[in-house]
Amino acid sequence: MSTTTGPDGPDALLGPADIRELAAALGVRPTKQKGQNFVIDANTVRRIVRTAGVRPDDVVVEVGPGLGSLTLALLEAADRVTAVEIDDILAAALPSTIAARMPDRQDRFALVHSDAMLVQELPGPAPTALVANLPYNVAVPVLLHMLDRFPTIERTLVMVQAEVADRLAAKPGNKVYGVPSVKANWYAEVKRAGSIGRNVFWPAPNVDSGLVSLVRRTEPVETTASKAEVFAVVDAAFAQRRKTLRAALATWAGSPAAAEEALVKAGISPQARGEALTVEEFARIAEAKA
Repeated sequence: MSTTTGPDGPDALLGPADIRELAAALGVRPTKQKGQNFVIDANTVRRIVRTAGVRPDDVVVEVGPGLGSLTLALLEAADRVTAVEIDDILAAALPSTIAARMPDRQDRFALVHSDAMLVQELPGPAPTALVANLPYNVAVPVLLHMLDRFPTIERTLVMVQAEVADRLAAKPGNKVYGVPSVKANWYAEVKRAGSIGRNVFWPAPNVDSGLVSLVRRTEPVETTASKAEVFAVVDAAFAQRRKTLRAALATWAGSPAAAEEALVKAGISPQARGEALTVEEFARIAEAKA
């Protein structure tokens, strides 16, 4: 395996041959069960870092670093990188990869061997950015957990399945607007930030990928309701998304009449559907519950 003497050396990042060599040495075979698809293209990981707007003073947290393709590109650009990896073999190997390929930066790297959904704290300075190639099967819950647990994360760029990217970035009225769209918007301004082809992964997935940018709101949603109360309304509204809000929120409110009362009080038509509402409107409904 080629190495470099500094963070900016041309061989620092992993190419297709390096990825396969590392995987073979570790006995790693990417599995669909874990949603593993390793990025094998150095230009793609540099593009992700560039699109994320990673700055020299950023403390970046990465979820699911795998063999370290994106991790190395992040280390080139950021002040510090903390990677959260659940896989025992990958977690054990990553520090050695960093040491071999970017010895000048290894003291700026930290590894947390854990399920990202269970992470409550991170070592070192508070993270300012989240950049990750998220496993398709857990992308939304992991993203929402990290945004909730680490309010210092100002900017996020995640690579997810294209369909998930569309849902996260959807606006009210869009047919794919739903629970992920509203909950992500509770924390941040969300938009699509590009597409990623299948050929930059090993193994190549049978779906396209998309980049999603999330910039944390400078002012939180203005409401006296708690996040849990607002999210309960969102979950209820989309559990039966074809129903009117009067019907969909009946169980949440206690009865259809109580749901209608809360909706009228919030200034929202009882005949409206969840897909038409902004996160602020869901917050008004939560406030209006008697």
